[in-house]
Amino acid sequence: MLRPLQETFREEEYPNLLVGLGSPDDAAVYQIGEEQALIFTTDFITPIVDDPYAYGAIAAANAMSDIYAMGGQVVLALCIAAFPPKLPAAVIRDILRGAAEKVAEAGGVIAGGHTVDDNEPKFGLAVMGTVHPSRIGKKRGAQPGDQLLLTKRLGVGIITTAAKGGVADPAHLEAAIQSMLQLNRRAAELIQQVTFHAVTDITGFALLGHAFEMASQSRARFRFFLNRLPFVPGAVEYARQWLFPGGACNNQRGYGPHVTFDGLTDEMQMLLFTPETSGGLLVALSPTEADRLEALCLQAGQSVWRVGEVVDGEGVEVLASLHR
Repeated sequence: MLRPLQETFREEEYPNLLVGLGSPDDAAVYQIGEEQALIFTTDFITPIVDDPYAYGAIAAANAMSDIYAMGGQVVLALCIAAFPPKLPAAVIRDILRGAAEKVAEAGGVIAGGHTVDDNEPKFGLAVMGTVHPSRIGKKRGAQPGDQLLLTKRLGVGIITTAAKGGVADPAHLEAAIQSMLQLNRRAAELIQQVTFHAVTDITGFALLGHAFEMASQSRARFRFFLNRLPFVPGAVEYARQWLFPGGACNNQRGYGPHVTFDGLTDEMQMLLFTPETSGGLLVALSPTEADRLEALCLQAGQSVWRVGEVVDGEGVEVLASLHR
């Protein structure tokens, strides 16, 4: 949708624009000095949980995730809200309070925003962060021989869909909420301590969609192993019941032609196309640096899983196991 803007804003005319319309990265980056660049992004979502505080906090964590995917830290945010006129003031306060406390946890500040009337609630943030110009996280750069590491479990999208249908186990929903509330801040800080080649966050296009974006930008092929992929409790169970959201079908139609499977059931294939909210970071780096990152994560108490590898070729493949 933004492609027509490239005719107006030709990147060669803006030398300080380090990441813009010319690449499908997670946020824009603009250099303001030799040691500093600004990251700018925006995201908003409809309610995925009933609790307004949790909704606001998850929406904020989801919006800030792009800053972390680009290797930066959060500085400033503005609220973007669309609320029904009859929505109780107490509900709006809880949504804003959840977002505010999550931004404060990130070390940033909310300094304003804009609200419009709408029949369906929508909430998110426009977020600014900072990063060193030489340490920007981008989708391109993965190399054959790299290892693929993931910092959060998958499956929150099917859990929240099951919850909307009234069939989710409360324990499963709570585990999914806690995963979505977890910031990618610490994971991004640890990735900055190693030499990485490419990174993105896993959100609406699911693991396979975002992996394909990285693979295509890197002109390489991503290979995942199902037995190494981590899932939140209940995700596989609800997949077997075929409780997928509509977004999973959209992702399958859009990215399915670029993905091959070996040894996966239909429901496990679809689960990997299911959208995530406030998902983890997927990073490609050499085996030596992958070992270093795993050690740093273990020391810091940060979850991380080695889920695949980068090989010659194009597209994405998923094997049932490493030894298949």
